[in-house]
Formats: sequence, structure tokens, C-alpha cells
Amino acid sequence: MEKENLTKTQIIMLILLSSFVVSFATGIIITTLAEQKVPQSTNTINRIIEKTIGIGATNFVNTEDKEKDAVRQLFITQEELIVNIVEKTNPSVVSIVATKDVPIVEQFFINPFDGDSFQGLIPDFQIPQYRQKGVEKKQVSSGTGFFVSDDGLILTNKHVVEDAQAEYTVIMNNGKKLPASIKSRDKFNDIAVLKVNGENYSFISLGESDKLKIGQTAIAIGNALGEFQNTVSVGVISGLNRDITASGAKSGPEELKALIQTDAAINPGNSGGPLLNLNGKAIGINTAIASGAQNIGFALPINIAKKSLEDIKKFGKIINPYLGVRYIIINEALKTANNLPVSDGALVKKGTQGEKAVMTGSPAEYAGIKENDIIIEFDGKKIDKTNTLSHLISEKKAGDSVLLKILRNGEIIAIKATLEPLPENL
Repeated sequence: MEKENLTKTQIIMLILLSSFVVSFATGIIITTLAEQKVPQSTNTINRIIEKTIGIGATNFVNTEDKEKDAVRQLFITQEELIVNIVEKTNPSVVSIVATKDVPIVEQFFINPFDGDSFQGLIPDFQIPQYRQKGVEKKQVSSGTGFFVSDDGLILTNKHVVEDAQAEYTVIMNNGKKLPASIKSRDKFNDIAVLKVNGENYSFISLGESDKLKIGQTAIAIGNALGEFQNTVSVGVISGLNRDITASGAKSGPEELKALIQTDAAINPGNSGGPLLNLNGKAIGINTAIASGAQNIGFALPINIAKKSLEDIKKFGKIINPYLGVRYIIINEALKTANNLPVSDGALVKKGTQGEKAVMTGSPAEYAGIKENDIIIEFDGKKIDKTNTLSHLISEKKAGDSVLLKILRNGEIIAIKATLEPLPENL
């Protein structure tokens, strides 16, 4: 009996011992996995920090709470990154000041009742009169620009330097003033290129605007209000491919297409300054603001400017490609009103003053495009209110051959055309 009881006791002890061992082993496994999870996560954050700033993060990680401290350091790193970008690019951003001879107007007063016939009739009656008394040179406008080459090429907006009678001066970040000449103004895009003498200028590299994503960080630098030089603002890219009508240019309202929208503060005087990414590269040219709104600014995509700079280096001026048609972008209303077979495309049509739909001697005429043709595709890209014909043409160069898909009398035909430089008289 005692032997049997002992055996049962041993069995019970064995079961308890087994349970304890299993529980202990499980506890070790759970504890080990939990402890391993923190270093794995921390290593991931370390790699992000190393990739972002180029240094190891181990010196900054608090051993008590590695994950939390690494996340904190990640935000500090982004702040330091922006500071470093601004410090590096600020010498390349300049203020552009326009000055010109402005008449000096002198005011004087006359009494029309003076003289023999009215002597003393109304002795204190005075009428103001004005006359010019010479001229003086005055600042008439200001904006921003930035160096894009070490030999003194500066990129800015056309509306910053559109006054042909003005003289332009570039004010460097260190206060140095340099006279600037206008190399070229783009007739269709709000872009201009200036040149200053000298070399070894610090310049900003150009990024890639076709691959931008909404939510990316954006840094704007410019001569805010024409008074606060090299003002920095930071935000995100809020939208892409925005079309606006911008007022404020001396030549009148401008239709601007495919703009970058940002909430980085852009103010009058910022025009022509760079919009930067976190690589310190220019992705846009700050151009316009939405009046009556908060934190809605617009920048021209830098890829448009790249073509202008290539033209400057090759031809000495900006060359706009030219097809030579007048057209209306089709929408539902136009489709219904004219009983058109499609709701997108460019309807080749006469101008409002009777101007020819297809210009004489143009690439379009040579290619055989006719009035009432509907151009539905331009070199493989569909034409609609977002991709207008003029925008698609602006992405090409003079001399490029393009394939057009045209709807004519219910039949789709393909036509090849070779773009030419825009004539000077257009």
C-alpha cells in the first residue's frame, strides 16, 4: 500500500514538475521574443535615420526606452535636415530688384482769376496744376530668383522681369549687388532666365517634378513682400496638376497649367524663388498665391524650366515649339451644343475675330490638319481639360516629330507633324 502511495506521489510530482518546466520554458520563449522585438524595431528606425542624415543613430538612443527615443530622434533629424538644406541653398537664392527712370512730378497752384480782367475778384482761389521736373531712378518692383549654374544663370518668373524698360539688379544673400541682364523670357510659361557676370556661384540642383507625391515636404525660399529677403517656409505638396488664372502681371492675366499646389507660405515677392524637396533640389518655381485663402500657393514644375535652360545653353534664348492651330477644348457642354461625337479632345476652330483655324505656313498646315478636325491624342497622350494641347506641345522641343490622332468625319486618322520654333510675330 505504501509502495502504491509512493508511486502515486511520484506521479503527481512528475506531473507538477513537467508543468513547471513547460511553463518556465514558455516564459523564456515569450520573454526572449518580446525582448528581440525592440532591437528589430530600433534597428529599422536606425536605418531610416542613417539613410536620412547619413550617420548612425546608436549614440542618440536611450537604453531605457530605445523605440521612443529613436522616434524622437527621427523628428529631430528631419528638423536638422531642413536647417542643413536652408543653410546650403540660401547663398543660391537672390532678390531681384527692378529700377527705372520715373518722372518727377511737381505740383503748383494757379488762380484763374488773376490778371487784369479779374484782378481781386476771388483772391484766394487756387487750382492745383502738375508738371514734370526731370526724372529719378526708383525701384518699381522686386521678386526672387535662384542660381542654376555656377556661371551665373538665374531662374525666375517672367512676371518678375517683364518690364523691358527697367534695369535689374540681383542682391545676393550676403548683401552684394550685381547687375543682371535678361537672357530670355518664355512667351507661354511664366519663366525667365537672367545672367550675371562671374563664375563659381553656388547653385541649386534641379530635381524631378514629374514624380512628386501629395504629402511630400516642400520648402519655399524667397524675398517675402519684397522686404524680408530669403524668408523660409515649410509645408507639404497639397495638390498636383492645378490650373489657375493668375492676375498681377503687367501684361494681364495668365493661364497657368499643371501647377504644384503647396501650403508652404508663399507671399508677394516670393515669385521666382525655389520650391525645394528634402534632397535640397528645386522641384518648382514659386509663382502665385490664391487671394482670399490661407496657405494655398502654386509653383511651376521644374521640368518645364529644364527645357528653357537647355534652350538657353543651345540657342541663347528660349525656343517655344509651335504647331499652328487654334482650338477649343471639348467638354460636355460643347459636345451637346455642337453635336460632337466625343466629350474630350481639341476642336480645331477659327478664332473669335475670324482668325484662321490652321495658320498659314504652319506645321499643322503642312501636316494636313483641317478646320473642324478633333485632335484626340498628341504623341500618345489623350487630350482633355487636364492635358490641353498647348500643355502637351510645351513639353516638346522645336524639331520634334509628333503623331496626332484625329477624328475627322467619324473616322480616326493618324497624322505626323514636325514642330517648329514659334515665329517672333506670334
